[in-house]
Amino acid sequence: MTNQPFMTLEQMDAAAEAVRSRTQHRPTIALILGSGLGGLADSIENADIIPFSEIPHWPTSTVWGHAGRLVIGELEKQVVMVMQGRVHFYEGYSMSQVTFPVRVMQRMGIEMLVVTNAAGAINPDYAPGDLMLITDNLNLIGMMGFNPLVGPNIEELGVRFPDMSQTYDRALLELARQAARERSVLLHEGVYVGLSGPSFESPADLRFLRAVGADAVGMSTVPEVIVARHGGMRVLGISGISNKANLDGNTITSHEEVLEAGKVMVPKLESVLRGVLNKLP
Repeated sequence: MTNQPFMTLEQMDAAAEAVRSRTQHRPTIALILGSGLGGLADSIENADIIPFSEIPHWPTSTVWGHAGRLVIGELEKQVVMVMQGRVHFYEGYSMSQVTFPVRVMQRMGIEMLVVTNAAGAINPDYAPGDLMLITDNLNLIGMMGFNPLVGPNIEELGVRFPDMSQTYDRALLELARQAARERSVLLHEGVYVGLSGPSFESPADLRFLRAVGADAVGMSTVPEVIVARHGGMRVLGISGISNKANLDGNTITSHEEVLEAGKVMVPKLESVLRGVLNKLP
């Protein structure tokens, strides 16, 4: 970790160059895989693997279930860069560090980002192992002052005040719907709310979040998506539902439960994502 709160363009370019030097692939699509969902990276063909720890300035994950490496190769005839694991604000990193990988992607010319996560159900109709297409998000971390765009704006990356009215790309949303239908995968649609963690939510937290329109909750994704949109990337987001809504306080949530649910979610997630990639030009 570093005490520097804001990552620089020079650091981003140094990391981008380090990644380029380790692979002959030139990816145009990036995927970020959340807790328990890293198994999808095993499907990458002709893969080059780069541990996060070997990329200058790249933050390294301290959380069980996040392998902490880049896997670059081919999936459904698309050249992709997959982040097998991510870092989180609750690990002690600044928002600029948490979103640094997305900035590196942008400096590498990657135009599309797929974000996935393991999320807790708020909507009582969701069951563990289900998938939810993210149609919008609640940036509660940002509302408390921890927006990843706080600080000096780097004009080479994006404008000072980016629009977030269409955060998740509508054409990509439709491709995901089509892919799910064709593969008979149940795909809910809803609003993801990003909290800081690391404690799981109380029943009162969940009732509040349900009242304001959230369907699933997690500790990641939203900062990455904001930075992606700031840099002009197209974004698709899918949550894997890891546990049932605990609105009455009668169940206990654990990280082990989240990882276990990932075993059920990964085949469904892989099926939908393969379908989306297959439909892209």
